[in-house]
Amino acid sequence: MGAADRNISPPRIRQLDEGAVNRIAAGEVVERPASAVKELVENALDARATRIGIEIADGGRTLIRVTDDGHGIAAEDLPLALSRHATSKIDGSDLLNIHSFGFRGEALPSLGAVGRLTITTRAAGSAEAASLHVSGGRIETPRPAALRAGTVVELRDLFHATPARLKFLKSERSETMAVADAVRRLAMAEPGVAFHLRDVSNGEDRTLFRADPAANLADRLAAILGRAFAENCMTLDAEREGHRLTGHAGLPTYSRGNAVHQYLFVNGRPVRDRMLTGALRGAYADVLAKDRHAVAALFLTCAPVLVDCNVHPAKTEVRFRDAGLVRGLIVSGLRQALAEAGHRVATTVAGATLGAARPERPAAPVYQMDRPSSRARDTAYAMQMPGFAEASARMEPEPEAVRETAPAGWLGAARAQLHETYILSQTETGFVLVDQHAAHERLVYERLKAQAETGGIAAQALLIPEVVEVGPWAERLLALDLSTLGLALEPFGPGTLAVRETPAILGAVSAEALIRDIVEELEEDEEADPLTLRRRLDAILSRMSCHGSIRAGRRMSAPEMNALLREMEATPMSGQCNHGRPTYVTLDLKDIERLFGRT
Repeated sequence: MGAADRNISPPRIRQLDEGAVNRIAAGEVVERPASAVKELVENALDARATRIGIEIADGGRTLIRVTDDGHGIAAEDLPLALSRHATSKIDGSDLLNIHSFGFRGEALPSLGAVGRLTITTRAAGSAEAASLHVSGGRIETPRPAALRAGTVVELRDLFHATPARLKFLKSERSETMAVADAVRRLAMAEPGVAFHLRDVSNGEDRTLFRADPAANLADRLAAILGRAFAENCMTLDAEREGHRLTGHAGLPTYSRGNAVHQYLFVNGRPVRDRMLTGALRGAYADVLAKDRHAVAALFLTCAPVLVDCNVHPAKTEVRFRDAGLVRGLIVSGLRQALAEAGHRVATTVAGATLGAARPERPAAPVYQMDRPSSRARDTAYAMQMPGFAEASARMEPEPEAVRETAPAGWLGAARAQLHETYILSQTETGFVLVDQHAAHERLVYERLKAQAETGGIAAQALLIPEVVEVGPWAERLLALDLSTLGLALEPFGPGTLAVRETPAILGAVSAEALIRDIVEELEEDEEADPLTLRRRLDAILSRMSCHGSIRAGRRMSAPEMNALLREMEATPMSGQCNHGRPTYVTLDLKDIERLFGRT
């Protein structure tokens, strides 16, 4: 900067006018129509409403109308309600002890600054209603109105005072979906309140979302997320040092390709918090592939002083006094629920299997013999195919032998191996199809984890150490000290390792392939999320287990197949492999009969 520049007088500081202040605040609080809907519905909930109706047009651009049966606003307070930082929800003495959705006193004045806002309200016990209109920040005089009870807030032409903001909105469909998502989240937070969202664009009246009052959270979630979620979720209830985690989370095999079905709440407030979503992802790390996401509705409650919900203008982010404690509660609570879920596999897996196999249903029932005796069946076949009875008598009766010698658990007794990849077992009510590699991979993984936690994994020395070049990862693997995992590594020049021992449980294994797979696993995980040491070690064990598992294409004897089934029954989380894929599918006999038109 030259001497001449330093001699220029600095610009004067001036106070912005109220309209500019409100428009700036609106830019922070109201990002899109869904933000406006969220603020208005939260006001209705704070007013103790039991029924809330929301109408939108053109994705909320031209109309947002929220009607509630809450306690209303006193007529004399209406002008004050349109002033910034005016609220009935706190007195300002304790900004950490927050018990309501809204408390900043910015929503209504912000909306009035960027749109045409009309508030009609009748306070509980008041003889008449009053209405107030504000457009572009200009407040008109209140006037009498007709309304039985509660409040109606109508916002038209959102962002008409700041037209540049309209260019940043997405399509009408996208904005409508965002509004519906905001209402769904609030409906989950308040199961006892009725919600009705309608699209009234172009004179139509289309229901987008409706939720009647529910007796409990489970019923409300079933109504919003569907019965399939209710059938395939785990119930959570865990507590740690004044923090409580409740809610429901889907089984690993009931997962999605994106995270839009993850709903997180703190003291009843819907939030989108990276720490919380990271904890949710970490809890499922052992049972979901990196491109799959859990379905969950988690509710964390604690004393208001333990969480700061005032760190974001839209109040969608929070900050905990002890973030580590909260993360640990979520991870341990979910993992406990996963362990208790044990071997459960989503019912949708069997449904998808049947759906892929189901032919068109016959127009009329087809007569068939209903489970004829073996003698009648053989006689009938012999009449149709001469020589069948003799051939049948010469067949090896292995299934009967298996039935006699193999005690069957709930996964049944092995009857056959299909394509040297799948085990077919028979149960009392149907049959089970098991992916032998996926199932064994989970079993080996759980064994490895158990050994690692109880003194270390037994190692086997290689007669000739294998040299593996892994570049920059050589030093990082050496720094992890993988000896407790049964891996003995030594430096062997720049970017190169010598593998002297491998885990004994894996048997004969290519050390080079194992090390390269471990590096690949760690690279993929670090791209998705920075890993803790525990997660790094679990990721290594997960990749190891794949090398020690029964491969597809390996022929198994009946005792081997039954031994695998019994171990699955005794192993937690054996219903899915390390990547979240189901290890088995259960099909009821009645479903099979339906496939063949028997029922």
